[in-house]
Amino acid sequence: MTSLSRELVFLILQFLDEEKFKETVHKLEQESGFFFNMKYFEDQVQAGEWEEVERYLSGFTKVDDNRYSMKIFFEIRKQKYLEALDKQDRARAVEILVKDLKVFSSFNEELFKEITQLLTLDNFRENEQLSKYGDAKSARTIMLVELKKLLEANPLFRDKLTFPAFKASRLRTLINQSLNWQHQLCKNPRPNPDIKTLFVDHTCTPPNGARAPTPSTNPLVGTLPKGAVFPPIATHSPFQPAGASSGSLSGWMANPNPAAPHSAGPVSLAPPPNAAAFLKRPRTPPSNGPAVDYQSADSEHLMKRIRGGQSEEVTYPGPGPTHHLNMYSQDDLPKTLARTLNQGSNVMSMDFHPLQQTTLLVGTNVGDIAIWEVASRERLAYRTFKVWEISACSIPMQAALVKDPAVSVNRCIWSPDGAVLGVAFSKHIVHIYSYTAAGDLRQHLEIDAHTGGVNDIAFSHPTSQLCIITCGDDKTIKVWDAVSGRKQYTFEGHEAPVYSVCPHQKENIQFIFSTAIDGKIKAWLYDLAGSRVDYNAPGLWCTTMAYSADGTRLFSCGTSKDGDSYLVEWNESEGTIKRTYSGFRKRSLGVVQFDTTRNRFLAAGDEFQIKFWDMDNTNILTTIDVEGSSASPRLRFSKDGSLLAVTTNDNGIKILANAEGLRLIRMLESRSFEGSRVPPETMATKTSIVNVMPPAVTAPCSLPGAIERSERLTPAVSMNNFSSIDSSRTPDVKPRLLDEVTDKSKNWKLTEITDLGQCRSLRLPDTMHANKVVRLIYTNSGVAVLALASNALHKLWKWQRSDRNPSGKSTASIPPQMWQPASGIVMNNDIGDTNPEEAAACIALSKNDSYVMSASGGKVSLFNMMTFKVMTTFMPPPPAATFLAFHPQDNNIIAIGMEDSSIQIYNVRVDEVKTKLKGHQKKITGLAFSHVLNVLVSSGADAQLCLWGIDGWEKRKSKVVPVHPGRSSPPVGDTKVQFHNDQIHLLVVHESQLAIYDASKLERLRYWSPHDSLSAPISSAIYSCDSVLVYASFCDGAVGVFDAESLRPHCRIAPSAYSPSVMNSNAYPLVIASHPSEPNQFALGMTDGGVYVIEPSESEGKWGVGPPPDNGTVGSNPTLSNQGSEPPSR
Repeated sequence: MTSLSRELVFLILQFLDEEKFKETVHKLEQESGFFFNMKYFEDQVQAGEWEEVERYLSGFTKVDDNRYSMKIFFEIRKQKYLEALDKQDRARAVEILVKDLKVFSSFNEELFKEITQLLTLDNFRENEQLSKYGDAKSARTIMLVELKKLLEANPLFRDKLTFPAFKASRLRTLINQSLNWQHQLCKNPRPNPDIKTLFVDHTCTPPNGARAPTPSTNPLVGTLPKGAVFPPIATHSPFQPAGASSGSLSGWMANPNPAAPHSAGPVSLAPPPNAAAFLKRPRTPPSNGPAVDYQSADSEHLMKRIRGGQSEEVTYPGPGPTHHLNMYSQDDLPKTLARTLNQGSNVMSMDFHPLQQTTLLVGTNVGDIAIWEVASRERLAYRTFKVWEISACSIPMQAALVKDPAVSVNRCIWSPDGAVLGVAFSKHIVHIYSYTAAGDLRQHLEIDAHTGGVNDIAFSHPTSQLCIITCGDDKTIKVWDAVSGRKQYTFEGHEAPVYSVCPHQKENIQFIFSTAIDGKIKAWLYDLAGSRVDYNAPGLWCTTMAYSADGTRLFSCGTSKDGDSYLVEWNESEGTIKRTYSGFRKRSLGVVQFDTTRNRFLAAGDEFQIKFWDMDNTNILTTIDVEGSSASPRLRFSKDGSLLAVTTNDNGIKILANAEGLRLIRMLESRSFEGSRVPPETMATKTSIVNVMPPAVTAPCSLPGAIERSERLTPAVSMNNFSSIDSSRTPDVKPRLLDEVTDKSKNWKLTEITDLGQCRSLRLPDTMHANKVVRLIYTNSGVAVLALASNALHKLWKWQRSDRNPSGKSTASIPPQMWQPASGIVMNNDIGDTNPEEAAACIALSKNDSYVMSASGGKVSLFNMMTFKVMTTFMPPPPAATFLAFHPQDNNIIAIGMEDSSIQIYNVRVDEVKTKLKGHQKKITGLAFSHVLNVLVSSGADAQLCLWGIDGWEKRKSKVVPVHPGRSSPPVGDTKVQFHNDQIHLLVVHESQLAIYDASKLERLRYWSPHDSLSAPISSAIYSCDSVLVYASFCDGAVGVFDAESLRPHCRIAPSAYSPSVMNSNAYPLVIASHPSEPNQFALGMTDGGVYVIEPSESEGKWGVGPPPDNGTVGSNPTLSNQGSEPPSR
């Protein structure tokens, strides 16, 4: 098939999908074999439609095509077999075994026998490899992850997993262009000809012999471009559905003035619908305020290109450029109650801070606003309603307040960078506050915005300057300068009070959607040309609109006067409803509120519940009951979707969290400041415990030039998480030397743990020859410990579930088993011609604990953790691999540190090095990715740190680990790095020091160096799982436990406390690992080959207590006085 014929198939696929011929779409995908629709495949697998799954696959591959295809079919048929066994349907299981699985016996007879033996078991979970099998649903989800990897790796699917990127409704556009061209060739073109067929070329004859003007001279269409290239049909597309409105969501920007019904314009197959209403559309009168032109040359060019109403983005569903990375499941929804806040008044509006994920803005029905830190349950700021300057208010507003002083908050919202917040009140005015890093609110603007209530407020960046958008009972939308408060635009055209606004940007075009309580939806450019569209919202009453986080999908939710609620997704290319979500009660008891998260989920409050939908499925995904919630609770997701705030009928707020949100709350809760720790002079500006992000504007009186786009703000990381330096101190212009801070808390002493009974320790049983442990990690599930010895041998210890240990997680109280598969295979790294005792070993574990990647001076080996078999090897030396790290967004991409000081970015799937990074002088000893900063930090044996951007792999910065006082020579030797849970701060470990860095600037914020009772060189260090503690091992066998913020020591664990034999053998911990979910548990890998798991005693439950700060300065043990801090540079 020719390339053009192939492209025609894609155009037909897009057209069929837009016309909702779903079965035909997938049939054509399968028969043509051009595009594998991963989303459809996932849905069929999740539904257990095994026949359709294999039928669909058969269009792209067969069982014996290659090893990837064989594995794909095997996994599917094995799952089908296990589900039959789980249902005790032995007959069906035997049928699957004989018909579907026997074909694999010729390739692996031993495996087929093992599968057959499952028939003899009462429960196949008795087989050790299947002991973790849950239910069918979870097993299908796990299998899908593996199938996706196989499909992506399979060369037969290369270039078939992504739908080509072209504009929506492309086939329609081509037909429209053809009709335009045919009409242009007519000898007697008629205005708005009624085209009834596409089967023959179009011709028209003039009525009564008259000739209408051609499109080339039509003033409403404009001069046609040269080269016989005609603009496609816009407003009156021949394929427009009968129920469509007069404009389209992507075409309205280019058509401010509708074409007159009797002019000779572009050809259409049908007369323009609602033409009369279209002509009566109100125009925006000239604004009294000075006009600001927000349109650029780029936007003009775009408007010409999309004159036909074609979107820049493909609307075809499937694993395209926009949505194919959505890997979220129901478990990512916040459902667990984490916090309850008592606001004291009925909550009307909420919004999470865009950067500080646990900071919540709240507005109430009595006009109060509050800012909560949900982790610590602390109310950071509170303001009651009052008019700041009554004399500046309009007479109608003053009269309204005299008549009825009651005022409610209708909406409160953060600006995109969190530097300011806006509050819209039920009477006339808007308040704008600046928000400082200290959690302080400062009055900035009071705007008498609308006559009557101000129903909604939003922020937008039509230019580099921040703007405020409001709407109100006076039927207008207004745009204000956020610095001066000057009105820039007034949009008029609604015939009822305007209920909500939704600003957005597409292709550098800034626009605003607005909804009114008569159900009308309009759209506006920042100009004076009137509204661009006029749609009816379902329910014809109160409706709000919102885009998905990535800005590609538009949703609205509303309730009619009769209580019927509607949640819909819009087709922007046609201005029609793409899908309507079901599940609302017949008569809602209030206006239903909704929100979106993670580009995947929708949530709405209805029937005293929170209802969730997958954006791609109209049926309810799940519901949760929130105790005490109102009939139609208001709700708001945090920006990362890990938290959900829900209002209750007792004037409170419930904070729901997923696993990620719970970890964040626990981490921040443990780091919250107590009132006694804040010096009196800084009490008024107490900083939020989560201010680890760039602070907001600190001087609201100097807002000009400050409220710009967030990227113009110089990020300055708050020091509150790392020191208690006086908040009134500002960084010097010149860099100052690190302060040596001495401890003034005379009564505090470092906790010394010296005896076996003072902590719980366990040496793991070992039946193999003991060589020093060079790498040590816990599995992500926390049920096993994996060690790599200097002789290239791996050892795995697993804890079993029992009455004493129902969770099966690792513990120092119960010995584990040294685990090996039944085959007796051991995991040995390739060593080639090298001496593994001298090689730099490295290891990395996959997120699901299925695979481990490892090297000991030879090739890098990929092992199956269940069978211990080598799946593949790569990267033969020289140079040898010295460190491994998985890319945070793509497990197929690995950063490999090399012995020759380079870093290779390797794609496992295609077996190629994407790029090679050079910046170090000696071998790489540490790599750490940050998905928040989008960077890779590397460290080397040259004691140098390098910062790399992972989009283009460019080197951004490099710094040498500084010499600490008392040493004259620069530090050399291995340097390790690890990111804090916030993915911004970085732990840097060198034998001479521990240090905390701001990774975005590679700036050292805090360090500690060995001294006195912890005076030996540092051998290893790591964060606890919650990033509250740092565990460090020393070359004299001791272990130090430090506070992760201040690097103040909590306690010292002597080697005699965990192993008296260590004292006699001169062995010491070479590596240390922290448990993935138990913050007070860690493991040690020793130079004598031993592995120890250590926990606090059950009576203590934690590792000592750090010294209290004195007067706000950082304290340190007199024996540990080398602790210092550095301010951020100006």
